[in-house]
Amino acid sequence: MGIRITPSILNADLADLAAEVARIPSADLVHLDVMDNSFVPNLTFGLPVVESLRRHTSMPMDLHLMIADADRWAPSYAEAGCESVTFHIEASDEPVKLARTLRSLGARAAMALKPATPIDPYADLLPELDMVLIMTVEPGFGGQAFMDDMMPKVARTRELVRALGKEVWVQVDGGVSEATIERCVEAGADTFVAGSAVYRADQPDAVVQALRERAVVHAH
Repeated sequence: MGIRITPSILNADLADLAAEVARIPSADLVHLDVMDNSFVPNLTFGLPVVESLRRHTSMPMDLHLMIADADRWAPSYAEAGCESVTFHIEASDEPVKLARTLRSLGARAAMALKPATPIDPYADLLPELDMVLIMTVEPGFGGQAFMDDMMPKVARTRELVRALGKEVWVQVDGGVSEATIERCVEAGADTFVAGSAVYRADQPDAVVQALRERAVVHAH
């Protein structure tokens, strides 16, 4: 099982994103949290900022759309050159069509689930997806406490992916740190969003490396 560390820039210096991304060269992808103050109670940045950052970094972009009407907006981010685009299943009316559109534009298609949303009703979507994101906090703000009770959902998602016999990454996002990453790995996650743990550190890349080392030891 490959391990991927995808730091979130939510806690970085948003006024100098290119420089902030350059501080995490060991990351596999950079996680970009787009929030619209509608689907979640916070507003971050949108397409113009992502397009601008794309011109300044070769780091693969892992885009997490916490926005209403994902069907309408998600394809634009694939067109902007994001390698992976995650939409919330709660915000998509036509997830199969959307996932296929994202793939046709050259992006990995990913589905995110809020803490209260179960995975089983969406098991049939897995063949259309390249990644499932299990939120381990309520989406909307960085720095929240990790929700241990999401681990059974991670384990169930891994079980469904194994049964599918296809490579679908299982990502966790929220409160991921050196203290919590082992539990995530043991539950079956292989892709890890860490925000405040990375960017509130003096040496963000050292934290990325430490998270990877800790995850690799426990991967199975």
